[in-house]
Amino acid sequence: MSTPKQPLSRTFGLRTLAVHAGQAPDITTGATATPIVATSSFAYDDFDAGVRRFNGEQPGFLYSRFANPTVQTFEAKMAALEGAESAVAFSSGSAAVSSTLLGLVSAGDEVIYVGTVYGGTDGILRGLLPRLGIRTIPVPDLASVQAQLSPRTRLIYVETPANPVMGIIDLAEVARIAHEAGILSVADNTFSTPCLTQPLALGIDVVVHSATKYIGGHGDATGGVALGRADLMKTIRSIGMKELGGCMSPHEAFMFIRGLKTLPLRIEAACDNAQQIAAFLHSHPAVERVYYPGLPSHPGHEIARRQMRRFGGILSFEFRGGRAMARLFLDRLQLVTQAVSVGDVDSLACHPASTTHSAVAEAIRLKNGVTEGLVRFSAGIEDPEDLLADVEQALAHASKEV
Repeated sequence: MSTPKQPLSRTFGLRTLAVHAGQAPDITTGATATPIVATSSFAYDDFDAGVRRFNGEQPGFLYSRFANPTVQTFEAKMAALEGAESAVAFSSGSAAVSSTLLGLVSAGDEVIYVGTVYGGTDGILRGLLPRLGIRTIPVPDLASVQAQLSPRTRLIYVETPANPVMGIIDLAEVARIAHEAGILSVADNTFSTPCLTQPLALGIDVVVHSATKYIGGHGDATGGVALGRADLMKTIRSIGMKELGGCMSPHEAFMFIRGLKTLPLRIEAACDNAQQIAAFLHSHPAVERVYYPGLPSHPGHEIARRQMRRFGGILSFEFRGGRAMARLFLDRLQLVTQAVSVGDVDSLACHPASTTHSAVAEAIRLKNGVTEGLVRFSAGIEDPEDLLADVEQALAHASKEV
């Protein structure tokens, strides 16, 4: 068997890293695809070897809840793409968010979060953390952060582009505010992916993803990942794996490794489709407004131009006819599937107020732009003309019936 290939450095392009980073042909069998190491525990040579391994004197795997070779390969590939020292994979995006926050803050601390966040994250911030003695403070924008900083503030949390109204937050400014205050910053990069934005390079301390979305890309695996400095990841791994138990399965890790290989190509197709659909909807009389950072009319357009390579595959738009129009439009779609996820190769659409954000209090939903007329659209990789034709016909039928 030949000597294993050395790990790739960040000097390679994203497409090369997506294919090769973190993996090489299996040293035992020569398999070119990363094997699924389906085991719960790992043997050691003798009693003393077990002692050394468990006290950290000897490297090696112990138990798949703590670490697994297949999962480790996925973590290494993600770390290379995000430019991180280390990564920790989880059973879901929500597990990544909750484990990150619980690993970095304690009772008596304060967390400031900016703008709109995913409904599940909102539940963690408004529901779970306060029950544990952690105060969470929502602010509408970065200009409001400074007034909320206190000696108890431990962390600033942001999501950009934000789900579902595509709010854009200046990540370099978040990092500046946090570092000047001596606190940490965490950014959810799910919608952008490392192909479009790399928050760590802008000064953010920790990045989280729902890998279920673009990382997997095929709607067939559930997982999450946190990335950042090795010392922070060690703490997050200890909380998330040893204490909360939110580990990723080897099979899911295999699916994400496979998905990552085509991530840069899928992102390009999704961006092409989203930009075209956003431009069409922007001029349609039935549409009140379109939330897409690639449109000059978007309030975060200039910031997005600075920190995103392209503007992503997700957009939201608000119908003048409210919930009735949204229902008619969604039910008339033929190629596009009604489902609540994003980032698949298939185009997906949903009504956030009654699905992803239905558990969020109505006053908060409306304040954050999640109205009854809002539709979220995740562009897939279909041919642009086919996808646009489906949107056009659904709009035409809905406009006649409303």
